[in-house]
Amino acid sequence: MPKMKTKSGAKKRFSVRADGSIKRAQAYKRHILTKKTTKVKRHLRGSVVVSPRDAAVVRAMIPYA
Repeated sequence: MPKMKTKSGAKKRFSVRADGSIKRAQAYKRHILTKKTTKVKRHLRGSVVVSPRDAAVVRAMIPYA
């Protein structure tokens, strides 16, 4: 049986934590930052957990993580 391939875009964007949850970066922090308030930009900093509904799709993209 051949090995499954990992999606190369997914392995750059997601990482699996020790408890099995999947970590991702926040969106809307790349450009057009002048009209966003400092509070919004501060809350977009850091990482969050992928929602349980999307976690199954992400796990299929990174099978060996």
